[in-house]
This record gives sequence, C-alpha cells and structure tokens, in this order.
Amino acid sequence: MRALALSCWLVGLGTAALGGPGVIQSAEYFEPTERYQHGVFGETSEWGGLRIWVSDACAGCANANRRHVQLRLPETHVFEDIAPRVVDLNGDGHPEVVVVETNINQGARLAIYDETGLITATPYIGRTHRWLAPAGFGDFNNDGQIDLAYVETPHLGRVLRMFTLQGTASPQLVEIGRVEGFTNHRIGDPNIWGGVRACNGTAVLIGANSNWTRMLVGTISNGVAVITDIGLLESPAQLDAALDCSYPIAR
Repeated sequence: MRALALSCWLVGLGTAALGGPGVIQSAEYFEPTERYQHGVFGETSEWGGLRIWVSDACAGCANANRRHVQLRLPETHVFEDIAPRVVDLNGDGHPEVVVVETNINQGARLAIYDETGLITATPYIGRTHRWLAPAGFGDFNNDGQIDLAYVETPHLGRVLRMFTLQGTASPQLVEIGRVEGFTNHRIGDPNIWGGVRACNGTAVLIGANSNWTRMLVGTISNGVAVITDIGLLESPAQLDAALDCSYPIAR
C-alpha cells in the first residue's frame, strides 16, 4: 500500500498511519478553519490539518520515494501556529514534527508527531484562549541532547519552559527548566521573534522582557533556568538579528 497510496488519512489524535517507517522531509499545515478564532497572529485562521512529507530513503537523498501523510484534527482541536517545525530531537536520524496543538476548551500544548501519528505532548495549559509560542531547539543544559523550549502564555504569564525528549518505547517530554519574565510574541503579531543563538558550542534563547524594552537571554546554569538582561530593545527585529553570532550582546 505504501507504493500505491500518495495520501494517507489520520482521523483523530494519535491514530496510526498507513505505510511503514520513513524519514520526514518537511511538514505543513492545511485546511484553515475558523472554528476557534483565537487570533493570536491577527486576522489569520488556525488550521485543521497537518501534512507530513516522508521519504523512504534518507533526508535529502536523490530519487527518494516521497509520499505524504495527512492528519486532520477533530472539531474540538486546531493547530494554532505559524508553521510546523521539523527537527531530530533524539539524534536517531529520523526527524520529528513539533507543533502547537490547541484544544478549544483547554488551550494549547506542544505536541510531537511523526509519520505514524502522535508521539507525545505536554499537558494542555488548562483554559480556553491560552496559548504558547515555540522558542526553539538546542542543547540548553549541555548534556549532548537537543532540547526544546516555548513561552507559555507569552502575553500573560510569560514563562519560558525548556523540555527534553526522554524514552523510546513511550517517549515523554520532561521539563528541565522554567523561568518567568521572558516573552517572544505580542498579541496580533504575525511573527514569533527571537529564538536560539548557538555560538561557541553554547545554545541560549533570545527574547524580550514583558514590556518589550529589554533584550533577554534564557539558558540553564547549574541545573537552573535563568534569564539575563543583555541590553536595550528598540525593535523586535533586534531579537532575530541577535541570533547571529556576529551580533554583539552585552553579558
């Protein structure tokens, strides 16, 4: 069936896809929907479906047999995000897809999918119209594994949270740090600003303080998440510019 079917449908959450394992090449949202209308990015819609492109060979290989798997969420859920993020979280050469998935009644969670369906997710925030903004991926605690970070309620609580993926048979996202007073998104803004700055073997997160007047670095030091003020913030674009290692930051 893998050789014949270009599109496989997953109905609901975590249902197994048709076809065997492959290597995820890319992912995209489809099926815009107005069933939630939170509007964190302004007038844009949320999404009802996730399309994952998979190769039977390897990432970037020529002449690979590509197919796509499509997942359509139930009416109680939406993808509330700019774009899916494809990243190899466990270093096995098979990337995963990281998304913001929202339950209309319970708010957002960070979820991880592969071509077979849902792998694991953080708990929902717990209330409708509560969202999280992905912040990026990197080895924040210097243990050799890629971690992931997001800002929970970037317009309200502004909590930077960092997780690592642990386990193989039943993977779980385990929190390795959290700190308040850090944000990367303003309500109605179509962009999520900042992200991971990886220089000299060290990965840190670049964001802003609550009123967008100061640039901040978030990281884990001695097992504890901390934020450091690195200077005046005059424009959100500075947060993106600071991701480049040539950008001078005060520490």
